[in-house]
Amino acid sequence: MTRMQTISVLGATGSIGRSTLDVIARHPDRFRVAALTASRHVDDLAELCARHGAAYACVADASLATALKQSLARCGATAKVLCGAEGLVQAAALSEVDCVMAAIVGAAGLEPALAAARAGKKLLLANKEALVMAGPVFMDTVRRHGATLLPIDSEHNAIFQCLPVSLAGEPNTSGIRRILLTGSGGPFRSRPRSELREVSPDQACAHPNWVMGRKISVDSATMMNKGLEVIEAHWLFGVRPEQIQVVVHPQSVIHSMVEYVDGSVLAQLGNPDMRTPIAQALSYPDRIDAGVPLLDLYAMGALTFEQPDFERFPGLRLAYEALRAGGTAPSILNAANEIAVAAFLGGRLPFLKISEVIEETLQSIPCAAIGTLEDVIGADRRARTRAVHIVDRHRSRVA
Repeated sequence: MTRMQTISVLGATGSIGRSTLDVIARHPDRFRVAALTASRHVDDLAELCARHGAAYACVADASLATALKQSLARCGATAKVLCGAEGLVQAAALSEVDCVMAAIVGAAGLEPALAAARAGKKLLLANKEALVMAGPVFMDTVRRHGATLLPIDSEHNAIFQCLPVSLAGEPNTSGIRRILLTGSGGPFRSRPRSELREVSPDQACAHPNWVMGRKISVDSATMMNKGLEVIEAHWLFGVRPEQIQVVVHPQSVIHSMVEYVDGSVLAQLGNPDMRTPIAQALSYPDRIDAGVPLLDLYAMGALTFEQPDFERFPGLRLAYEALRAGGTAPSILNAANEIAVAAFLGGRLPFLKISEVIEETLQSIPCAAIGTLEDVIGADRRARTRAVHIVDRHRSRVA
């Protein structure tokens, strides 16, 4: 008999959180919801708590705790209210929780994910920034506390499925030559860079294959998302930067591949639906129905592959450079990207200036070694301050 798993979903109102809850609801004999968290959407959070019977509800914005209590009461939910950064950490480390879905977007998800790792949880990591910002600290925490780390990004989950069980962070001894990290190329894959000057946020968020939040959709449009995934793959699988090759695959059917020294290339295929990697990780090492339509190879026709254009998408080049530089460089890259993307979505920065803000921030802040989480947080803070200054300067020039 399969043991019941109790789950906390961090970032429950986002696309990954909702997909996770959809998979959980399909298997009430295997999963039970313990805690749900959100940043600000208290009404949505309360409705989800009522629907899934969560025992705890946490809103990251502590000023909304009273509003959450009222909304829970209206929904007839009995969840205990947690709030703020401390509440997120508590929701991630509850003693009764077996499994944590870490789906908070951006740097805000780092400390709750670390809390789950310190508590030795089965950790389903959808927050790539945790590894981008604090890779050495994060992986050391996972190892020291015996946490089980399972990747949720469709690409990294695909790689995980194509790797030998005995990998244990030693790809060279397992005959692995390269990781082939696929990406759709986003909505601007074939458009010349000169045509991207007047791109609107809505255009950048119109991904051809995936339904995602606005921040990650913009990252896909700039291909910075793929750059962050390169850094994530380095920490997850122990491969060197030169062993990670990005492959543009517009159909988003092959989610990634692993090439071995004997010439074999193993690939994981599926429809572009995040419920597949979520279900794989939730049930690992078993398999469960994810509610995803079966892949119709006949209807699909051809699958195509292209080299990435580093000139059209300089964010990808910057990510490789930050990974090779090491230390705090990836933290600086991530922070500057978050500031630049927020400015673009807010109408304060043109699309093509996103990569310029990131590059200038990287050039203006010295890279340092990472020894502790405080080193990461300090670099993140300095980079955000600098990136805001650069964005403001761009705005004043336009005005």
